[in-house]
Amino acid sequence: MTGRFFRPGRWTSHDLNDRRGYTAWRLSLQFETRRMISAEMIITIDGPAGAGKSTAARGLAERLGFEFLDTGAMYRTVAWACLERGIDLSDSEAVAKVAQGLTLTFEGESVFCDGQNVTSQIRTAQSSEAASIVAAVPAVRHEMVRLQREAAANRNVVSEGRDQGTIVFPDADCKFFVTADPKERAVRRHAELVAKGEDEPFDDVLRQIIDRDERDRTREVAPLIVPEDALEVDTSSKTPAEVIVDLEATARQKLGLASSTSLFEQA
Repeated sequence: MTGRFFRPGRWTSHDLNDRRGYTAWRLSLQFETRRMISAEMIITIDGPAGAGKSTAARGLAERLGFEFLDTGAMYRTVAWACLERGIDLSDSEAVAKVAQGLTLTFEGESVFCDGQNVTSQIRTAQSSEAASIVAAVPAVRHEMVRLQREAAANRNVVSEGRDQGTIVFPDADCKFFVTADPKERAVRRHAELVAKGEDEPFDDVLRQIIDRDERDRTREVAPLIVPEDALEVDTSSKTPAEVIVDLEATARQKLGLASSTSLFEQA
């Protein structure tokens, strides 16, 4: 697997002539220096579907200057590839062969499968539903775990998923478990689908959320559980921005990183 999960910004003279741009540049240098000093810092964010973990992980990575590892996109891509090939998702051997033969690459927010941009295709309700099915196949999880560890090697990473703090990175420096009420998660997911032109009935979305929770929690391989040393965060009544701010404060304290406020004061 190849791919960039985080692409640092390119600084121009215009950016550096602006006070805010200069401050951001100074922060970038501090983050880059810290990245070189530390061989690897890993933050994991686990949780059920629709809890907001992807948004939180992406935002936290950006604020810390870490790379973002979107493991959910990896399983969605495998699911999409199986559907495209007409693979019976109950045929574990066939599903595993698809997963092992794919070339996944990431360019910024875009996901490519065998050279094809599948960013929008893997975000459909069908792909989401299928993702939890293929994720239960032991051989698929084994392959994805290998790729995820490979992608995070010698990097500072914020990784989101359902088994990041328990199976993939059990020794992660900082762990979170993000959750929310099932109905609230269904509301969020339904809004996303409507925005994409997929007006799926809310009751169907809620049922899918509940069914996926059950599959994720009861599968034999890497079930969804709260890591023993993870901080649980309920996002039901919080905005994405509020969640990111809370996670950042905790992560900086846990990792011994300077607060964002003190960094701005130094700049």
